Amino acid sequence: MQQGLIPERQPEEFTDMRSDPNHRTGDDDLFAGGHGGDAIDVTDDLVADLRRAAGETSLRVAPDVRHVHKGRGAVSNREGRFESQSRVEIDDGWGSLEDLPAKPARQEIVDATRRVITRNQSPDVPFDRSINAYRGCEHGCIYCFARPTHAWLGMSPGLDFETRITYKPDAAICLVNELAKPAYSNNPTRPVAPINMGTNTDPYQPIESTRRITRQLLEVLSDCNHPVGITTKGTLIERDLDILASMASRNLVHVSISLPTLDHELSRTLEPRAAAPRRRLKTLRLIAQAGIPVSLLMAPVIPLLTDGEIEKLLKLAAQAGAESAGYVLLRLPLEVRDLFVEWLQVHHPDKASHVMQLVRDTRGGRDYQSAWGVRQRGTGDYADLIAQRFAAGRRRYGLNTRQSRLDCSQFVPPVAAGATTRQLGLFDGATG
Repeated sequence: MQQGLIPERQPEEFTDMRSDPNHRTGDDDLFAGGHGGDAIDVTDDLVADLRRAAGETSLRVAPDVRHVHKGRGAVSNREGRFESQSRVEIDDGWGSLEDLPAKPARQEIVDATRRVITRNQSPDVPFDRSINAYRGCEHGCIYCFARPTHAWLGMSPGLDFETRITYKPDAAICLVNELAKPAYSNNPTRPVAPINMGTNTDPYQPIESTRRITRQLLEVLSDCNHPVGITTKGTLIERDLDILASMASRNLVHVSISLPTLDHELSRTLEPRAAAPRRRLKTLRLIAQAGIPVSLLMAPVIPLLTDGEIEKLLKLAAQAGAESAGYVLLRLPLEVRDLFVEWLQVHHPDKASHVMQLVRDTRGGRDYQSAWGVRQRGTGDYADLIAQRFAAGRRRYGLNTRQSRLDCSQFVPPVAAGATTRQLGLFDGATG
């Protein structure tokens, strides 16, 4: 495994821009996909208008099917929106494409940021703070709305997002220091509230098995009785059932298992390195059996490809022990649109045009709507039908229970300077 280094200033600047309401980066939460829609509204809508004016309904360059990387979601490694030049892989007749690596390896890159809690002001999400220990995600979900955030780091939202993973080795220490500040617990305008994990990239993606940063963060939160919400599709969460069960007994945790499809073959290309659908249902069951509140998150619902599974997914989730369920309609912000269309052209060429037409039917004729209040659910008759079916399924299978509020009153600030070894995360890989 290769390793690299991001200088400290670069990720710190990235974090600062995300915290500034005047800079909307689209990097914060699963439901909203960012702090807001201001910048994205202009970019996406303008691009969509230009494409329609030019009569463009698909990518200008069709991907070379011979060089689709097995086990990766993105078909290409197209440049991000901030790059001044674009590169396209072509076959020049001399076999140059054969020299490309068959399986791009994961590269782990140190993120030296000194802050880990990200704030958001999105009015259509149920939380205002989150932690993302990793940037990029090896699960490789082609639909992931977080892909465009890699462009802020000078990397591609395509294959780079799946293979060049940044990690924050000092995340737990940073968390202790942030929670210890008087301003955190004594802020009348922003009191203590649950921290969410997995709102941008998955906290239980493969790198976590060796880095163990998510577990270290959970240890800190458990030690100071701070509530946390977790969204994941990683079965590695089973490793941490001991901590989560303890937190659940104090009403400090809620888990959402992300599962958009039960179709194994579809899942293999849609989210190639995530656990198989049935395996995730088993994880959901184990979490429920451990006494931990757990819900199903069907994200995303993809018109034509996965929307036919709504009722079956809800039924199986209820049988596995889910208490509630939610969904997010497919979202295609910025570079995700072209990456998704590439994927459709390779894996579902006969359905690509129909899928994208239905997407536009749910987005006011555009490829994406980023405005608050509609980005998660869409608009129009087709989107309304999905919402009605989901609501009916929740009622039928008893998944319409409103999630109980986690208890914030138990929080005890840690001591930053003289914290215990466990709190400071002087991690030897053997904790827990």
